[in-house]
Amino acid sequence: MNIIANHSLQGSNTFALPGRAEYFCRVESAGELHQALAFARQRRLPVSVLGEGSNIVLAGDLKGLVIQMGLRGVQVVAQGRARALVTAAAGEPWRDLVTKLLEQGCYGLENLALIPGLVGAAPIQNIGAYGVELNDFLVSLEAVEISSAEVRQFNREQCGLAYRDSIFKGALRDAYIITSVTLSLHREPRVNISYPALKVALAEYPEDKIRPDLVCETVSRIRRQRLPDPASEPNAGSFFKNPVINAKRARDLRERYPDMVQYPQVDGAVKIPAAWLIENAGWKGRRGPHCAVHADHALVLTQFGDARGRDVLDLAGEIVADIDQRYGIRLEMEPRVLGDCEKPD
Repeated sequence: MNIIANHSLQGSNTFALPGRAEYFCRVESAGELHQALAFARQRRLPVSVLGEGSNIVLAGDLKGLVIQMGLRGVQVVAQGRARALVTAAAGEPWRDLVTKLLEQGCYGLENLALIPGLVGAAPIQNIGAYGVELNDFLVSLEAVEISSAEVRQFNREQCGLAYRDSIFKGALRDAYIITSVTLSLHREPRVNISYPALKVALAEYPEDKIRPDLVCETVSRIRRQRLPDPASEPNAGSFFKNPVINAKRARDLRERYPDMVQYPQVDGAVKIPAAWLIENAGWKGRRGPHCAVHADHALVLTQFGDARGRDVLDLAGEIVADIDQRYGIRLEMEPRVLGDCEKPD
């Protein structure tokens, strides 16, 4: 394991924002992770964890040790006629895990195809798409406490999963490093096409022809159409969560905006697409000096190659303030902000 001082992170985040780590290392085994944590403890350094950098805004330099997860491996640990238990290491790319399990006849994750990032980040965010969330399949996870290097098992309930949220974004934020995730998957093909956009995309197929591999292909195609490739247009994917409001507030807004898209939830609340709010407010395609709201994707902020973290956060702040003023809805960012914003030059 090689620990590097003053390491550039610009190539380690999909927004391609500049920033440096005081110390940086990539760990590819449990032993290397414990070595890295020992290094940080001996020097009393704060520890940050980095995966693919696909859901972060790098706002500046990071003090302490930045650990990039490289733990790999996928194992079917138990299986019966109906379900299979699969454990995946935190450094596995999520998109690869979905296709790998599909090929092995383990079903259920197809709606989550092509989501960027690593397996270890999936529970933190409780990733979800097209009517499915990680919460539907998570059994448990293993994590290492940063302060003590002790290994702990968390069951699904202890993870506190909610909409794009978990205990690792709240009470246990920055306290643990997830090392593996165990999922319970179907052994017989079973599909979920309840999400409206997915149902429309598959409308031409007879019901008996809609199998998990077709769902996976369709979701992947939709995602490629919806979200620009960070390699050509640096971005962090969907930038804002879809806000959830109470039913009365939703009715009031529908009276003012009859074409507002609304999705009733099982608990009586109503989800409003953030993309609709942003586009309806006229932000889609709006450009600033260093970054912009994408011309085709209202939920995506992108930069032109010379932006800093503060530029992205300033644009996001303007959008949040405007949506709040127009609709009385406070948007929340999906990406996590790492580092302190630089002071203006």
